[in-house]
Amino acid sequence: MAYILDEIVPAEDLRKFEQKYHEELQYGNVSNTSKFEYAWCLVRSRYPADIRKGVALLEDLFQNREETNKRDHLYYLAVGNTKLKEYATALKYIRALLQVEPGNRQAQELEVIASKRLEKDGMVGMAVAGGAAVAFGGLVGLGMLAAGRNRGRDDWRVSLSVLLLSLLFYYPNKINIRAK
Repeated sequence: MAYILDEIVPAEDLRKFEQKYHEELQYGNVSNTSKFEYAWCLVRSRYPADIRKGVALLEDLFQNREETNKRDHLYYLAVGNTKLKEYATALKYIRALLQVEPGNRQAQELEVIASKRLEKDGMVGMAVAGGAAVAFGGLVGLGMLAAGRNRGRDDWRVSLSVLLLSLLFYYPNKINIRAK
């Protein structure tokens, strides 16, 4: 299933459907088929700007047109948002599709992928935030230590406390302090 996220549209297909879309746009009457085909190609592009444009076209088709092809619109909206790393939005579209077609294997597989990536990104974000907090606390502690030494005071104890507290914040399960 991950192949759909790695699939890149052939340049000739993109050109063909883009030309068809723009010709119809020039005459003021773009068919739903042309709009979908162009959006389908854009969502399969390697460039985020193209994918965003494809998602916008698919959202327009999904919200403003007849009921036909809603399944395809939802599915490719989910694919596009997953490729853009907008996992929460992708899951919204996937779950809407699964409400209508609970047995849809493609949607089920895409849901697993998007959920795992959302969880992974959340863990990475928490690690980055924790690392930044430790770095900040360490810098404050070292700064206070340096300032205390320059003034000849015993501020090094406070600095050391700040440094230790920042480590406790970052590694709460790794440092075991027991009251005696």
